Amino acid sequence: MRKRIVIVYNKPQPSRYDSTHEVKAMLGVLRCVTAVHRALIELGYGVDIIPLLPPYEQVRSTLRSLDSGLVFNLFEGFAGEPQTEGIVPEILEEIRIPYTGCPASALRIALDKVNAKKLLITAGIPTPDFQVLSPQKLNIFRLRYPCIVKPINEDASHGISAESIVYDFNSLEKRVKVICDAYGEQALVENFVDGREFNITVLGNSRCTVLPISEIAYSLPPEMPAILTFDAKWEPKSIYYKGTQVVCPAKITNREQMSIHEKALAAYHLLGCSGYARVDMRMDKKGDLYVIELNPNPDISFESGASRQAVAAGMRYTQFIDRIMKLAWEKKKNDDKNKARSIHRPKGVITNIRKHARI
Repeated sequence: MRKRIVIVYNKPQPSRYDSTHEVKAMLGVLRCVTAVHRALIELGYGVDIIPLLPPYEQVRSTLRSLDSGLVFNLFEGFAGEPQTEGIVPEILEEIRIPYTGCPASALRIALDKVNAKKLLITAGIPTPDFQVLSPQKLNIFRLRYPCIVKPINEDASHGISAESIVYDFNSLEKRVKVICDAYGEQALVENFVDGREFNITVLGNSRCTVLPISEIAYSLPPEMPAILTFDAKWEPKSIYYKGTQVVCPAKITNREQMSIHEKALAAYHLLGCSGYARVDMRMDKKGDLYVIELNPNPDISFESGASRQAVAAGMRYTQFIDRIMKLAWEKKKNDDKNKARSIHRPKGVITNIRKHARI
């Protein structure tokens, strides 16, 4: 008899996003929970849904009391504290319950955009040049305009608007102050890659599948920069939302597709992802590709970009959700095998394990 599947998620609560008028992104997790729950029921599973709230010890106690064959992890961190996203997989690893998606390490690295970019650069994966700035450190600015100014540790396009693109020192100074006041003491400033934008969903553990690539197709007034703002994701009545469409599969050449696949897989393995993740890229006017960021455990609600790509690959939504669960069981099985081998490995034997991205 199958054990029940437990869906865990962060229960929306009042947070700093109330003051920035970005509550809709917090509520998006409820849409995802509903879609995944329906898919699991359709697949024949018994399902429990558990909303998680702070403090940490309460979450730990809740998870340790589970009697579940698998946890479907939709936890995105406590309200207004995205840096806590890794606590659920961390606890589940300790108690040896399989869970969907990426490990805590990948979630934390990806959310720390500065260190993630440093890793990409060290590995030779192109990413836009950047600086970390505060209002007090603007005198060290050395990038070329235009630039994009972002929060350092946020996702879901928090803090991204038309004003995020800056063309001179005055607009840079103003935007850095806005971001620092709302999201922290420093801001991430990058060279803006003005060109085509792609989203790539990767499924897998050691062996991976790249789903059909999506292109973000912008049809905006010329004075509005072509970027995926908060409004473009969450405000259906906004100009940005209406002027931001998705083309999947993207209309690209075979050579462009191979290059995108190669960089997406390299970034996925570099950050230690498993299960599923999304890689965002931009292509400049010369055709050069840059990894903008990597998003482990992205939105997988029915109308999400990842789900759209799965459908383009020939999967029904329920098959997509089932595939994510099977990858979780596969990872748990492989982890158990590796632990058993390490226990029985003779002392003094040195192994040389190398990871290869499969294209």
